[in-house]
Amino acid sequence: MPTLAITNFNIVLSVLGGWISLFGLVSYLMKENFYLSEALISLLAGVAFSPAAANLIKPLEYTLGSEEDLNIVTLSFTRLVLGIQLVLAGVQLPSRYLKKQWRPLLWFLGPIMTAMWLSTALLIWGLVPGIRFLEALVVGSCVTPTDPVLSNVIVKGKFADHNVPKELQDVIIAESGANDGLGYPFLFLGLYLLEVGWGGGDGGVRGAMGQWFGETWGYTILLSVVYGAVVGWGANKLLHWAEERKFVDRESFLVFAISLALFIVGTCGMIGSDDVLACFIAGNAFTWDDWFRLETLDDSLQPTIDMLLNVSVFMWLGAVCPWHEFLVNDGVAPLHRLVILGILVLLFRRLPWVFAIHKFIPQIEEVRQAIFVGFFGPVGVSAIFYLYITLEFLKTMEPSEEVEHLGHVVKVVVWFLAICSIVVHGLSLPLGKLGFYLPRTLSRGISVTSDGGEFLPPIRNRVSTLVARRPRRNSGEELPATEPPSSDARRSVSRIGGSVIPSRPVGGELDVKTIAAGSGGLAMGTDGSSSAVKIDLESPSLPGRTIRFLDESPAIAGPTSAPGSAGTHNADSS
Repeated sequence: MPTLAITNFNIVLSVLGGWISLFGLVSYLMKENFYLSEALISLLAGVAFSPAAANLIKPLEYTLGSEEDLNIVTLSFTRLVLGIQLVLAGVQLPSRYLKKQWRPLLWFLGPIMTAMWLSTALLIWGLVPGIRFLEALVVGSCVTPTDPVLSNVIVKGKFADHNVPKELQDVIIAESGANDGLGYPFLFLGLYLLEVGWGGGDGGVRGAMGQWFGETWGYTILLSVVYGAVVGWGANKLLHWAEERKFVDRESFLVFAISLALFIVGTCGMIGSDDVLACFIAGNAFTWDDWFRLETLDDSLQPTIDMLLNVSVFMWLGAVCPWHEFLVNDGVAPLHRLVILGILVLLFRRLPWVFAIHKFIPQIEEVRQAIFVGFFGPVGVSAIFYLYITLEFLKTMEPSEEVEHLGHVVKVVVWFLAICSIVVHGLSLPLGKLGFYLPRTLSRGISVTSDGGEFLPPIRNRVSTLVARRPRRNSGEELPATEPPSSDARRSVSRIGGSVIPSRPVGGELDVKTIAAGSGGLAMGTDGSSSAVKIDLESPSLPGRTIRFLDESPAIAGPTSAPGSAGTHNADSS
């Protein structure tokens, strides 16, 4: 007789696959219309499936009840996600970006990051009872780096395209990628000094500082930079060589950056260097000539892998988070102190320092951009990564009450600050948009009803508005005598019914009236006229890939043209 096999493996596959499928059905609606990040939604899903709720995801059972093994699994998972994310972040940056923009990055990674570390440590020292300032420095260092996973909310998607300049997107990506690996010096400075204070270590404070400069800066940081640069540059040359001889197929070409990340995480892990920083440096060195970035610009494999990792890791974090310890934590801090700490850290950890130095960063041109960049310094996967790095180091110390208490404080405080940041930064954009549109909608409704008219809410599917621009005229060209000068301004055009633009050509003009009629809709001017209105859809074509692989059919590959040409882009788009 058939028997049911309700095992943990089958349950995990069912829950993960079902959730990703369900989220995928409304992913565009959630991310592009409501500006909700997949990180926040997946975190909530992980909480719903955790042992405290539906009990479908049981992390402690997967490690046979071992808390230590569960910590190792979480550390390894976050390492993997950060490694892949940071290679992809380095690949996204323009050619020679770290060389060209080293000055603004130096401001972010030097004074701003140091101020973030010290201010967070002061807040923790003041609100968490019973810890010394050195212990607060250790806890603060875990949440100092900005998270590259959560930063994607403001550098990708419709919100970023409409509100964040490309230069500002690039510097946010570069900062979040570089400062993740540079969290080690801040963390181990406090740990080495604490080890000396607790009677461990060799050579006292001088020995601790020598160990900090030699092991942390020399072996961990500098070695990882050199290793990442050499591996990234060498991988670029090897891929060039293989592609020129037609040895590589399209699938292997696209997945090369992912496999490079796996290689660096594994090899750096074996030698004990900073694999997170090495991955970012390798990604940028790999696309130093911008070749790989442009060739993969129109492909979606890397964003797809990115999405799968984000959903998976935040579901896991929602399931393994010690929610009960926020209420009962053996004297670390009561819940109201943790809430106050979370609010103050979100407000004063980063915002004042970015605002104070923003005039020295050319990518931040306005005060509101400084406030925006200062507020969006999220705490997430990288903080959990450094949390478990700290717990691994504490296990090497001589067991004592101080060591045990510090481990408990780090676990509770870092987890709570990470959850606060995921929730607050995940809801900031939708709440900000709601606060922007709601007063305007209400005032418009009040003004319409006060005039005696009937207020109709704007329903996108029924009535929408677009702005039509007539072809530009040269500065010396005179307008026709029959056309008033003001008619060259933008004119609002409404449509009722189906899609206005069923398919977008590469360039030229579209007759809105003809298109609307052909798609079941009607185009009319604001004055009620139904004259045809021309829309200029001329837009600069993006540089496309020029490589054509042997396994591609002619229909897919299309004609080969010069690099970055419009013909190549059109062939790819079709």
